[in-house]
Amino acid sequence: MQSTDPGGANANQQSANALPHPQSTASAVGGGGGGSSPGARNGGLFGTAKTWMDRWRGSRRLVLIIVAIALLLDNMLLTTVVPIIPEFLYDIRHPDAPLASLPKLPPPTTPVPPCGQTTTPWDGIQETTPGFDNASFYAELEERHKELVGETVEVGLMFASKAFVQLLANPFVGPLTHKIGYSIPMFAGFVIMFISTIIFAFGRSYSVLFLARALQGIGSSCSSVSGMGMLAERYTNDKERGNAMGIALGGLALGVLIGPPFGGVMYEFVGKSAPFIILAALALGDGVLQLLMLQPSIVLTESDPPSLKALVCDPYIIIAAGAITFANMGIAMLEPSLPIWMMDNMGASKWEQGVTFLPASISYLIGTNVFGPLGHKIGRWRAALLGLMIIGLCLLCVPMATSINHLILPNAGLGFAIGMVDSCMMPELGYLVDIRHSAVYGSVYALGDVAFCVGFAVGPALSGTLVNTIGFEWMLVGMAVICFAYAPLLTFLRAPPTREEKKVGIDNPGVVSDSGTTGGSDGIVVVASAPPGAAIENAVTKL
Repeated sequence: MQSTDPGGANANQQSANALPHPQSTASAVGGGGGGSSPGARNGGLFGTAKTWMDRWRGSRRLVLIIVAIALLLDNMLLTTVVPIIPEFLYDIRHPDAPLASLPKLPPPTTPVPPCGQTTTPWDGIQETTPGFDNASFYAELEERHKELVGETVEVGLMFASKAFVQLLANPFVGPLTHKIGYSIPMFAGFVIMFISTIIFAFGRSYSVLFLARALQGIGSSCSSVSGMGMLAERYTNDKERGNAMGIALGGLALGVLIGPPFGGVMYEFVGKSAPFIILAALALGDGVLQLLMLQPSIVLTESDPPSLKALVCDPYIIIAAGAITFANMGIAMLEPSLPIWMMDNMGASKWEQGVTFLPASISYLIGTNVFGPLGHKIGRWRAALLGLMIIGLCLLCVPMATSINHLILPNAGLGFAIGMVDSCMMPELGYLVDIRHSAVYGSVYALGDVAFCVGFAVGPALSGTLVNTIGFEWMLVGMAVICFAYAPLLTFLRAPPTREEKKVGIDNPGVVSDSGTTGGSDGIVVVASAPPGAAIENAVTKL
């Protein structure tokens, strides 16, 4: 497929060639000699900057940078709260006995002497056995355990609220981008995220923090749907689109990577408000960049977009979206439950709770950038299938850990495998719309974001209840079984029928299409058998 996008590579090359040479720019700004006035020099600088911005506004690389920054900040806010909220909620409910004040080890004991005897150390002071203090310690430990397990439900609901609200907003944001374009919803996402971050910084109650988390869902919906649609629109070549989305998801991964350790360290050594104030300042800079370079305005779509109903009824799109859901549901279950499990079983500190997700974030960053281009070569369906199998294995390994060091390998494998699935299935959604519907992407990426949100809504919401009923270990075993069971369905994406073949298969089930072949998403050409699309589609629909 050849790129017809006016902001494509050729346009970028022309823009780059048209940019003034640094020396010529300096001479133009400086005038003909030392007699030029300061006003003329300032006017020249302003004019040069304006010319530079005008020429870069058509660059799709600049759009990629803006989308990556927006996803980075959104996911930094998403994960910064992970090590902060559980302990903060415990502390505001126990102001006289915060979690950090509780001892991690029982008080020392001495052997009980025989009846009628006492032990006298070298300094002559009589020593007694602190049995009462020891019993008090274990009673206090048991009480803390019960409260932390009960708190898992509340923390899970708070974390899930963002995904639930985002899930509700996506069906409205997707069609809205067809009517007004992508730039206005993208800028609206920044505004909402900025407000949510400020509420997080100064909120001091569960209800206020819950509101901030839910409000973030609306901003995330605007940013992610508009950002992915913008990239799919500008990168029309399937291979280039996969590379671009891999880079954009790398920004998302970087936000997930930085968020937990950033939040944990800042909360322990500076304070609860500090990380959110820094995030608000960064978000403000991103908003200024969008305002100057994207210039939000209404852009009408010429081609007819596919309806949301048509996309939901497409079994191939549902399989790709389902892979995104189940790949992310496991890590979503761990977000509220793993820090509390670590506090309960390992006595983990704030910064340890934050850095426990660091291996997953680093490997996710690697996975998205590796499998963005590699997935197109080996087959995106194959890479996503392998990713789901690895996710299942890593989830089984997490409960076996007895120290934070034991969590490094399973968390790293989990992040890498999720990166495999996300970086392959996101461009696959755009590819499926191209070959089976029309090349308008707002609704399909709203659906992809819905799939992502279902994982991050159902996972945290169920984790608290499941931990209380079947336990942390069996919850992860059940999620691993689901990943193993879903993975084989991705084989249906090996060679999805195109729009023409789909029509031939429905209208004339016994007739082979004119081309006789269909191009799979992995670049393999497969001979179309006598109903090429109808047989697979009917089988998937029945499943």
